[in-house]
Amino acid sequence: MTRRRDRITEALWAYAFIAPIALGLGVFYLWPVLQTAYFSFTEWGAFGGHEWSGADNYVRLIHDSEVGRALVNTISYTVLGLVSIPLAVVFAALLNRKMRGAGVYRTLFFLPVVTMPVAVAMVWRWLYNGDYGLINYLLSLAGIDGPNWIADPATALYALVVIGIWSSLGYNLIIFLAGMQAIPAEYYEAAALDGAGPVRQFFRITLPLLSPTAFFVSVISVIGSLQLFDLVFVIAGSGASARANPAYPRLQTVVALFYDRAFVTNERGYAAAIVMVLLLIIAALTLVQFRLQRRWVHYA
Repeated sequence: MTRRRDRITEALWAYAFIAPIALGLGVFYLWPVLQTAYFSFTEWGAFGGHEWSGADNYVRLIHDSEVGRALVNTISYTVLGLVSIPLAVVFAALLNRKMRGAGVYRTLFFLPVVTMPVAVAMVWRWLYNGDYGLINYLLSLAGIDGPNWIADPATALYALVVIGIWSSLGYNLIIFLAGMQAIPAEYYEAAALDGAGPVRQFFRITLPLLSPTAFFVSVISVIGSLQLFDLVFVIAGSGASARANPAYPRLQTVVALFYDRAFVTNERGYAAAIVMVLLLIIAALTLVQFRLQRRWVHYA
């Protein structure tokens, strides 16, 4: 009887400790999701208030070419942005070696992560400027006439990808560096005794043991890329000013389109439907990544 009472007491204490976190998740995450799901089936008036409209927003979404274009842009940005993962692995391997100034290099790589995204976007907007930008100035020294990077449909998305890779490289590098430092040194010592060089050790020891870290980084990178908004908002703007940019169709992401529909044209029900589709896409891609990780571990 006493043992059962102790178990009940321990369970109550456990629930008491997790209650604040559970309450926070419910209020700030679960409830907004449920509320947005409900709003996606409603139609909002110009002065507030809403009424049930059924699946009209989702039917409109399927036939909206702008949604499809924004989705293609977002997925393209996400896929191209995954280049930061192998780059981070390479730089982490270099910084994991004993070298002078390793701490300084780590700090320099991590600086973009702690810099405000708006400040990053404003600096890169100046760098990409077609008239007085630093990049085009350097190209002009070599006799090359650079384009207006963020106003040219041919280069706008790739310019955005470069900013994304530069911004996320430091975070991914630190995570991979922590994963490498957690690998026991005995593995490398045994491989060295067997005659394995640094390159072979990297491919035979480091990369296989980094697979859980790579999985975590890939999931975080995909989720973050699919929610891209701040860079687009600062670089391209929103509403009529953004649409004046000839490259805006290549810069518009799903979240940027959601913002435009919710706060510019005041179509909040339709905006809720757009963001619910994005939520389903993120959940589906995350599920696929978990399945692939399980197969990778099984075959490994």
